Amino acid sequence: MCGIVGAVAQRNITPILVEGLKRLEYRGYDSCGVALHVNGKLERARSTARVAELEKQIEKEHLSGFTGIAHTRWATHGAPASHNAHPHFSRDRIALVHNGIIENHDELRDELKTLGYVFESQTDTEVIAHLVDHMYTGDLFETVQQATKRLVGAFAIAVFSRDEPHRVVGARRGSPLIVGIGDGENFLASDALALAGTTDQIIYLEEGDVVDLQLQRVWIVDENGKPVQREVKTVHAHTGAVELGPYRHYMQKEIFEQPRAISDTLEGIASITPDIFGDKAYGIFKKIDSVLILACGTSYYSGMTAKYWIEAIAGVTCNVEIASEYRYRDSVPNPNSLVVTISQSGETADTLAALRHAQAQGMRHTLTICNAATSAMVRECELAYITRAGVEVGVASTKAFTTQLTGLFLLTLALAQIKGRLNDEQEAAQLKAMRHLPSAISAVLALEPQIIAWAEAFARKENALFLGRGLHYPIALEGALKLKEISYIHAEAYPAGELKHGPLALVTQEMPVVTVAPNDSMIEKLKSNMQEVRARGGELYVFADADSRITSGEGVHVIRLPEHYGLLSPILHVVPLQLLAYHTALARGTDVDKPRNLAKSVTVE
Repeated sequence: MCGIVGAVAQRNITPILVEGLKRLEYRGYDSCGVALHVNGKLERARSTARVAELEKQIEKEHLSGFTGIAHTRWATHGAPASHNAHPHFSRDRIALVHNGIIENHDELRDELKTLGYVFESQTDTEVIAHLVDHMYTGDLFETVQQATKRLVGAFAIAVFSRDEPHRVVGARRGSPLIVGIGDGENFLASDALALAGTTDQIIYLEEGDVVDLQLQRVWIVDENGKPVQREVKTVHAHTGAVELGPYRHYMQKEIFEQPRAISDTLEGIASITPDIFGDKAYGIFKKIDSVLILACGTSYYSGMTAKYWIEAIAGVTCNVEIASEYRYRDSVPNPNSLVVTISQSGETADTLAALRHAQAQGMRHTLTICNAATSAMVRECELAYITRAGVEVGVASTKAFTTQLTGLFLLTLALAQIKGRLNDEQEAAQLKAMRHLPSAISAVLALEPQIIAWAEAFARKENALFLGRGLHYPIALEGALKLKEISYIHAEAYPAGELKHGPLALVTQEMPVVTVAPNDSMIEKLKSNMQEVRARGGELYVFADADSRITSGEGVHVIRLPEHYGLLSPILHVVPLQLLAYHTALARGTDVDKPRNLAKSVTVE
């Protein structure tokens, strides 16, 4: 969601800006643009097409420069249109790009209109550009420090002035922004991946920082205007990880990467000890008496699954909250609770805000399950477990989800050990099962041809129900989410026992009902729920275990997973649901990797 790239150099930086935008395409966007300092004036190109089309436009107009900024925009204020695309100009003197949302933009817009500023867009971003121009004193760094004090909301900005060549100023509050250090040249970006191949020397700006980029120096002040030194880190953003290879889409590639991703996530785990979550983990785990999980979207469903594990195995009370709701309600804080955030990017705005809200309420014991080791989430939590899913390009999360579940199961076992509920024999058995997960998932992936046949039938439908019980109810929710995200089929998930409390009214012969049916303690109850569907003419599509004694017949289609996997079964059962969504979307001809209206990294509220 929204990407920023900026540069000051003694060479043409246009290719660097364009390549940076290409590397950020996976985040999701609906317009893009570049602005450059060219012969003492501002020039720009903007497009509502892909970055490749913007690149052609730049080449056609022969745009080049030594100072510039670029952006991919995911629309919030104003429709996806060229006049709303970034960068925005003010009086042909200020060029600016922005990630985030400015909450007081209406008030500032009215004020600036009375000062004679004419607005060409509906964006909140243009307000910032005009505000900077209005306050400009000839020193852009000083001006941005003063202008950002008037902004309410979340932002990361990059801005340059026609009157100050070889200077770009950045600022962040609530949205990520990093600095790339070069030799006689310096860079800004919202993600280190944007600068892969250009520099691996990265500074992660902290909340409230303002940075002045010039050719030979980087100067940073904190939110109080005090000069600060931020650590320069060597970050290797592996560009090869985002190559498509032999697959048709990134989502398909990432589904098939799950055995390796889980294997990597488990690498080095020889035994279950709290210190795999950090040096302070033992002391913290001894103190806590409950767990509070905060997450959004797919990560929320991984948290829901973990609730079953944590309470059943560790015997610890666990609550799971949607991050965007938790931060706005009056809750009862428990200082002895472990606050666990889950995020693929580690920059999810709602989850970060919920974390800070919990901390402000005195809940100081925090842990994150995250796929980005250098993210804000990791920096702001006491403890962390870094999953090793690698770069995930497809907007619909797959390998990030299963590696989150892997990390959460390890957390469950560590808590169980601390609470005296995991003996050596049990630990050995659980570790053996976890190490077998990559092989077990590979066997599930071999079911793809059978799932393709189902997808052809699903592609003709407009609605679907997903059912699960116990541990597998969150997996049904995740399966429904995947289907609606990329195929645009309306899909809902329910605990199967809730059918007769309302959803059964929707069941007809036109309503496919996907059922997650592992051979666990709930299987007989689930079979009764399935009979309720068949009695109303519903068509059942059942993912069952090999020994579940569910047979195919009229209106009942069954695909058998190779083995029952006990408590780890959710990690296996979600894989065929991912494949079903993928092949259904493929049959419907949708944009699998970049579904409409969605973004990969949700960095605005």
